Amino acid sequence: MGLSQGPCTDSRDLSNAPTLVVDHYCDYNKLKFRTFLRKMFWEFGLACVANPSRRRRSSERSSAYGKKTNLEHNKAWLLAESGGCGAELTNADPQSVHSSFRFSFCSQVELESLNMSSSSAATVLMVNLDNGMSESRAREMKWRRMESLEKSISPVAHSLIRFSYGEIMSATRNFSKGRVLGRGALSCVFRGRVGILRTAVAIKRLDKESKESAKAFCRELMIASSLHSSNVVPLLGFCIDPEEGLFLVYKYVSGGSLERHLHGRKKGSSPLLWPVRYKVAIGIAEAVAYLHSGTERCVVHRDIKPSNILLSSRKIPKLCDFGLATWTSAPSLPFLCKTVKGTFGYLAPEYFQHGKVSDKTDVYAFGVVLLELITGRKPIEARRSSGEENLVLWAKPFLQKGKGAIEELLDPQLKCSLKFSNQMGRMIEAAAACVTNEESRRPGIHEIIAILKGEEEPLLSKRKKSSFLGNGCVIDCYSQLQQTNNEMKSHLALAMSGVAEFEDDDYLYGR
Repeated sequence: MGLSQGPCTDSRDLSNAPTLVVDHYCDYNKLKFRTFLRKMFWEFGLACVANPSRRRRSSERSSAYGKKTNLEHNKAWLLAESGGCGAELTNADPQSVHSSFRFSFCSQVELESLNMSSSSAATVLMVNLDNGMSESRAREMKWRRMESLEKSISPVAHSLIRFSYGEIMSATRNFSKGRVLGRGALSCVFRGRVGILRTAVAIKRLDKESKESAKAFCRELMIASSLHSSNVVPLLGFCIDPEEGLFLVYKYVSGGSLERHLHGRKKGSSPLLWPVRYKVAIGIAEAVAYLHSGTERCVVHRDIKPSNILLSSRKIPKLCDFGLATWTSAPSLPFLCKTVKGTFGYLAPEYFQHGKVSDKTDVYAFGVVLLELITGRKPIEARRSSGEENLVLWAKPFLQKGKGAIEELLDPQLKCSLKFSNQMGRMIEAAAACVTNEESRRPGIHEIIAILKGEEEPLLSKRKKSSFLGNGCVIDCYSQLQQTNNEMKSHLALAMSGVAEFEDDDYLYGR
């Protein structure tokens, strides 16, 4: 809001009144001027309420005039006049200079055309009524953004099916609430069927009002289209509509999410059996290994968690949702990101503290998933007793026992069977290695797979070897362990303060 003041005069004799310093710009002292502005706005508000017909006529004049003028003059000025219509301020109180002011709207052109006499006084406040951009200009900008987006995805667009908005509408039955599979911060996922064969798909609709949607859409499409693994949900196609927004079409996975099987079961239903849990651990570890070293560029998922792990009808695990995924120049070559994105409980210490991202970020999150598979507990639970709310902090003392901690850690809904004790011990050992606090001492995913499968241990440097393996036990040798644990407690407090996650996208395909 701009503010300017015209010359002010008073026709009364003010010889006996308190002295006022008046110059060409009405330089009243600060206190009086603030009082004047406050009372002026208050009286103007009352005038608008008390005289709606005048306000309506003024609005109509402004609207009619705006149609005749160009956008440069599409501004309104609030004109507070004293003596502008010939009114004499003979009875005005110098301490209440607002009492004789008349308020009205005028345009820039009208303001410039006013011929104020030296005996008039006016305070003019600019109110910009322009919405900033015409509809045609906004439409043009939208089309330009779409053209830029089309150019960005052109290298991979030919390898995907391009759906029309009508097909998306038909597949989701006009985005029926009954078709919703999950919602995220910037998107909503619907179940649908497309094509002549009525192929089951999961359609991710990005928020068309968000400025981040186009960037997120482009990144996810480019990354997901380059992935071809049996343990990754395939991207089938996309839809770009200038008016309705952006859509990604994934293959539908019917078995539901690991989140539902572990934490969302109905009462009376049987828990996920150990052989399935072990199969999921191996499958997702191989999916992560594929992301890190099986493609041309290393991909960091950044949001590995049970709700992003889907199970097929044959319980084959598949990693999904690449909305937060990013490329890195090489495995184990960290970089810093400006914004921490992900889900509380799965964020590696170096990530949520310093924004440091690498393939080890995924390894830590995978370790938390392993702990969930072993214990059946969520990573953060407020209902737990003090000291047990955070799964990693609670489990670490037991993890140091290795195979000897099976009874303390194993999900009480499962029976401790000698038949699977070796698998359980290896999963505990792998989980402990994954959740090592210090990123440089945390092993890569290929070492984790070797531990899970019980294969001959890969050749590791002595430093790595001493950092997480010793006499069959997993030991966290981070020199600042206590400091990191304190920071993790602060992280836990933040997670439990009502903020569940950082810009989290939680898609339950096949829920």
